[in-house]
Amino acid sequence: MIKSLWESLKSLKRNGWASFIAISSVAFTLGLVGCFVTVLLNTERLATGIQNNVKINAYLAADSTETQETMTNAEGQVTPNPNYHQVYNQLVALPDVKSVTFSSKQEQLDQLKATLGEAWDTVEGDSLSDVYIVEVTSSDKLKGVAAQIEGMAGIEEFNYGGIETEKLMKVTNLIRLWGLVGAGLLVLVAVFLISNTVRMTIMARRRDIEIMRLVGAKNSYIRGPFFFEGAWIGLLGTILPAILIFFLYQFAYGYFRTALESSGLSMYPPGLFVPAIIGGMALLGILIGSFGSLFAMRRYLKF
Repeated sequence: MIKSLWESLKSLKRNGWASFIAISSVAFTLGLVGCFVTVLLNTERLATGIQNNVKINAYLAADSTETQETMTNAEGQVTPNPNYHQVYNQLVALPDVKSVTFSSKQEQLDQLKATLGEAWDTVEGDSLSDVYIVEVTSSDKLKGVAAQIEGMAGIEEFNYGGIETEKLMKVTNLIRLWGLVGAGLLVLVAVFLISNTVRMTIMARRRDIEIMRLVGAKNSYIRGPFFFEGAWIGLLGTILPAILIFFLYQFAYGYFRTALESSGLSMYPPGLFVPAIIGGMALLGILIGSFGSLFAMRRYLKF
């Protein structure tokens, strides 16, 4: 094995231009695959985040006593409030509701000021309404839960995006479907291009294979250097696209991070994601290069 590995390195150097062309072709193909998969995975993450962030806002009436456990009557006596958490208990009891979170007028105002800045500094909390934020078990249950909330006693208004939200859900599902189809097709194209590039390299040296056969070399002896040479071509072809993806993803992550986080979304952190993409590209290149060379040699070897 060590001898075959050494011979494959010498062969790469000896056939400089052919090796360079093969490595360049592999680099271009793997670069396309790496970029597409990177974009696809982050698009899937953003689509999932958008779906998870779609919630129903149920606004309480202005005079609601929903959050008051006790009440003080005209005589100054403190008594239990019969309306306490009446709306909350109805919302929690709905079958497809995952969680219900209360947000006061002041909390909403503080969030608006933090997100939109000085334009909201003059707004008073009394101009807003207390709200229950309802999270459903899955996005396809959103419309059904909204229909049950509509007209519920104690709720003055509610929203969840309506038709626009439903369109968004359909778009995100289409992105997932066609993204997976596109990724599968691109991987197949990569397999075809890389294997054919390696095959052309092998064909250019078929005379070397014939000479080794004539002097009595075994098939395993002949295959070894070509197997490792194909693996080297796949590995070396990963270097340039790996460098580009590393720096471009770091830049894109830093550029979009603040805007996405303000909407409750995020890309994959580069710490683990980028090495995983680069490792996948390297593995794909090595496997296709090495086994592509073996497949290309079948016609030149006797079995």
